[in-house]
Amino acid sequence: MELGRLKQRLRTAQRGHKLLKDKRDEMMRRLLEQVRRARTLRQETARMLAAVRAAQSEAAAALSPAFLAGALLCPAQTLHLETQVRSAMGVALPAFSLSVQAQPGQPYGYAQTDGALDEALSRLHAALPKLLALAEAEKTVHCMARELEAARRRVNALEYVLIPELQEQIRRISMKLEENERGNLVRLMKVKELVLAEARTQRFGGQ
Repeated sequence: MELGRLKQRLRTAQRGHKLLKDKRDEMMRRLLEQVRRARTLRQETARMLAAVRAAQSEAAAALSPAFLAGALLCPAQTLHLETQVRSAMGVALPAFSLSVQAQPGQPYGYAQTDGALDEALSRLHAALPKLLALAEAEKTVHCMARELEAARRRVNALEYVLIPELQEQIRRISMKLEENERGNLVRLMKVKELVLAEARTQRFGGQ
């Protein structure tokens, strides 16, 4: 009974090991895709923010710091960030969405400001979706990498610990059962010999 139970556990562990290996390989493939996507988004975002900084520097050179701070005191847009959780291969991943509610006009007068300020704000507003996509991609990479590491540990535990232990227990029990079977066979042969010897003794003794 113990041998049958161990064999069933071994079959279950081997099936689980195969499924986990397939999941690990697929997660690795998707993780590499997300890493490439995050790298591309980071490069694009870096270029857009560099353009924002250049326009901002130009506006700061043309305007006094106090006037620039006053011009940017009131927001020109209202941003609403919504966060959701999506599932991919059993992994909880973030999903961000941004809604923008623009205010009428700019919060400063056009006559007193330089065109570089308009350019900097326009470039910054254009960079916001990329920044959000980058945050989502990098958080996705982090979550998938953490889950991939957990799957790798489970695969290794099955492959190098549980399955070898079950196989060793099955081998020991099988050897013990074979040894008992051989002992029973030897005893039966001895009993048979004794019975035959007793029968011969009775037959020849009766004659």
